[in-house]
Amino acid sequence: MALAKKWSRKGHLAMNKIVTREYTINTHKCIQRVAFKKCAPGVLKWIQKSAMKKMETPDVHTDTSLSKAVWPKGISNVSHHVHLLLIRKCNEHEESHQLYTLVSHVPLTTLKNLQ
Repeated sequence: MALAKKWSRKGHLAMNKIVTREYTINTHKCIQRVAFKKCAPGVLKWIQKSAMKKMETPDVHTDTSLSKAVWPKGISNVSHHVHLLLIRKCNEHEESHQLYTLVSHVPLTTLKNLQ
């Protein structure tokens, strides 16, 4: 019988690195078939869930600039695209997880021709 692997090759060493990434997220697709009073809170939860998946950390902190970018026209009129900066940082508290992700908004005039 073959022995089971204790960890995967992909995630074990890459998890300890401090990484910065930029993403443009289409928030319009996550508010389809959602009540209009739950649009902006649903977008913030969806951004946190996608940041948790992309940066592989269970602890996600959102910046106040992100909330202001999602809520500029109220609870139901959410902006359709949001440009984000995701930073994986080391946690200073001993009791919590080793790494956390900080999500902040990158202000842009236009979202066209991004690389």
